Amino acid sequence: MSTSTRPRVSHRSAAVFVATLLTLTAAACGTTGPGDSGKAGNATVWALQTGDQPVLEGAIKEWNEQHPDARITANFFSSDAYKPKIRTAVGAKQAPTLIYSWGGGVLKSYVDASAVADLSGYRKKHPELFARYLPATLKNNQFGGKTYALPFNKVNPVFLYYNKSVFADAGVQPPKTWDDLLKLVPVFKKKGIAPLALGGQSKWPSLMYLEYLVDRIGGSEVFQRVLDKEPGAWSDPAVIKATTMIQQLVKAGGFADSFASTPSDSGSELALMYTGKAAMVLQLSSQYQMMKETAPDFVDSGDLGWVPFPTVEGGTGDPGYLVGTPANSFAVSSDATEAQRNTVMDFLADKVLDKGYSKAMIDSGGVPPTTGIGNSLKTSDDKDFLGFTYDLVQNAPTFQLSWDQSLSPKDADTLLSNLERVFLLQVSPRQFSAAMDETL
Repeated sequence: MSTSTRPRVSHRSAAVFVATLLTLTAAACGTTGPGDSGKAGNATVWALQTGDQPVLEGAIKEWNEQHPDARITANFFSSDAYKPKIRTAVGAKQAPTLIYSWGGGVLKSYVDASAVADLSGYRKKHPELFARYLPATLKNNQFGGKTYALPFNKVNPVFLYYNKSVFADAGVQPPKTWDDLLKLVPVFKKKGIAPLALGGQSKWPSLMYLEYLVDRIGGSEVFQRVLDKEPGAWSDPAVIKATTMIQQLVKAGGFADSFASTPSDSGSELALMYTGKAAMVLQLSSQYQMMKETAPDFVDSGDLGWVPFPTVEGGTGDPGYLVGTPANSFAVSSDATEAQRNTVMDFLADKVLDKGYSKAMIDSGGVPPTTGIGNSLKTSDDKDFLGFTYDLVQNAPTFQLSWDQSLSPKDADTLLSNLERVFLLQVSPRQFSAAMDETL
């Protein structure tokens, strides 16, 4: 899930890719390879255009003012454009010094290719850096007892946003169960409002429904069997029931008619919800930051609500389970010079997620993946939202990295493509499972 924070692995045409590059936001001018050749210590970073961008840019600006001989140049991309670009750059040994990562299977593919550096040795030089993280946020960046990436932005779980005004006008409450959700569909449709907005064109937002339903129905061990490459794992009854429930929701008219052509990166699905054209949207917590920027009046009005993903009657999964991104991280390119590596590691230790950085993130509407922030959250203007998010993460028995990042890039692409066909009613639940079993 990207994102953003999210949060996904997908390919785009060359035309879209070129167009995105022409409109990317850059924190400074410079090369886009492993480092700026002007000075030995100069380095580069690629990251996403998210609500955290101003926070990161501020830290880089401050660093550059204090370190003119070890400057950092940053380029920012949309999620969908970044993924194919960074794969190409890593494969061509032209990656930036700091590589934006979701961890999991994609990062593991870089580790297997010796494309990213083992950061474990930096513990002695920067013990305070490693000590500041919540343990769960490091898990997806560690392989074979070694650490290959370090968190730099917010925790990013997925939950259900809703428009309180739309619900009040309809005289209904947000859903606590899946049955509640299904019962809301005809209520909103009768009023000419889409029950749920969905950025289906981007594919990865659709995955959130499958992830939650499979776990609510069968528990976390179902997907673990997929990760373990157990034959037939995708044909587990929980998966088939989950895709059946998804198609039931689609057939009932649960999503906006344009869901298949609605992009997520542009914030179009959010706009449907906060303009009252849709009642709800399932998305990452990072979307709160986006709405603070794009729809501040809506956020300030108090009409934005949020609840956990509904429970499923008869399911065996823990209702506290979360999916999303525990935190995005930075890996360090193996092709960077020692001077460049030292620059970015010192930057991470001195500027990223320190007291000032964490406060700026909290002020932006995000929850840092660090310890000791409880009091800061309570005094924030966004204390209700931040407290809700922090409590979800603190109490979650499992915080599963989104499946399209947990899996290998190839398997993730296959998953997203096949799931798109489920939502478009082009394949049956059993056909989906059979196709996915071929990846095991």
